[in-house]
Amino acid sequence: MTKYPPAEHGERNRRRDCIGSWQARYRDANGQQKAKNFPKKKEADAFLDKIRESVRAGTYLDPKRGEITVAAWWAEWWPGHEPERPTTRNRKLVSWTRHIEPEWGRRKLNSIRHSEVQAWMRTEVKGHATQVKVRELFRAMMRDAVVDERIAKNPLDNVSITAAAPARHPDELRPPTEAQYAAIREAIPSWYQPVVDFAHETGMRWGEIIGLRACYLDLDAATAEVRHIIVDDRGTPVRQRMPKTVAGYRTVPLTAVAVDAARLVLERLPASDAVTDVDDGLCPEELVFRGPQAGEVRPLRGEKVERLGVLRGNNFRRRIWIPAIKEVGLARLIKSPETGREEYWPRFHDYRHALASRLHAAGVSEKDVQLMLGQERGGRVTWLYTHGSEGAADRLRMALEGGGQPRHLRAV
Repeated sequence: MTKYPPAEHGERNRRRDCIGSWQARYRDANGQQKAKNFPKKKEADAFLDKIRESVRAGTYLDPKRGEITVAAWWAEWWPGHEPERPTTRNRKLVSWTRHIEPEWGRRKLNSIRHSEVQAWMRTEVKGHATQVKVRELFRAMMRDAVVDERIAKNPLDNVSITAAAPARHPDELRPPTEAQYAAIREAIPSWYQPVVDFAHETGMRWGEIIGLRACYLDLDAATAEVRHIIVDDRGTPVRQRMPKTVAGYRTVPLTAVAVDAARLVLERLPASDAVTDVDDGLCPEELVFRGPQAGEVRPLRGEKVERLGVLRGNNFRRRIWIPAIKEVGLARLIKSPETGREEYWPRFHDYRHALASRLHAAGVSEKDVQLMLGQERGGRVTWLYTHGSEGAADRLRMALEGGGQPRHLRAV
């Protein structure tokens, strides 16, 4: 406009779409006209040749569709992929808010390169399990961006996990002995002793125990049906169907100790035997195991509110379990060398491991143990839940020295 001013007989409007010296104009696969500017003619010609070839081959991608940021793509992608299970949903949200969004949220989809993601995975994302979860979510997002024709290929396809799987000493994995469990039980407050007795005799998960309803408990037949569980959804107890796999729906046989524990808690605090569905809400009056304040009416923020009495995993671990194991001198703080995360041994979940080891030592078949614990794969019971029994080292030494097991004849 400065070098060539408008003619005296009329005005010439400014053009906003011409920045470079050459403008390559073309039509995309839908027939819409597009344009891109280049400083040199040969660059514009090369671009047109590439675009025309991709349009003919059916591989054309509109460059502007890939210029959306990762955060904007997440807002569009997440509503269609949000899991129904609160635990899975919250796990994915943590991977997004703590890892992916801070690093890649403002980046454009078509600007992300494999080498960048691999370096970030190695230096910034700590821990084997965390890397697996973060890569799973990020790769799914970028995979669907390819399907949505925003980018040509997924930069997460060949990103590898660099953190090694955590290796722990067997002492950190082995559950306590029966004598140690007896000591822990004595240190547990009397109201919660039936809870640990029931866990010790059934091997049920925490969410299955606190979610057990009176309608699914048959004390005469000594059985408990696992149908629903209770999970924590960001501080709120939520009732959900159990489980991820069909193996979780099962009938657990109860020992006399487990029957007495369930009968004791029902005598203290009777539960309704009504049969309701998950869609009916929490229905805490149906729960077998509840806290001592269940049903009490207490003031809360100026209003009188009835306590639900639902047992909470964090509260039980912090106020009941950890003080008990500290009192008996068993508490040992284990720190992850990768993430720095600390947890106390033994855990309440170790009751499940102890039961599997007891059944294995008693000669129960692996298939039957699998059915009782609700595992989809039988082999998982052996390598995950079964641990060496007490005194195994002495028995192995005797066997190697020839003094333990009788030698068998063999044909030569």
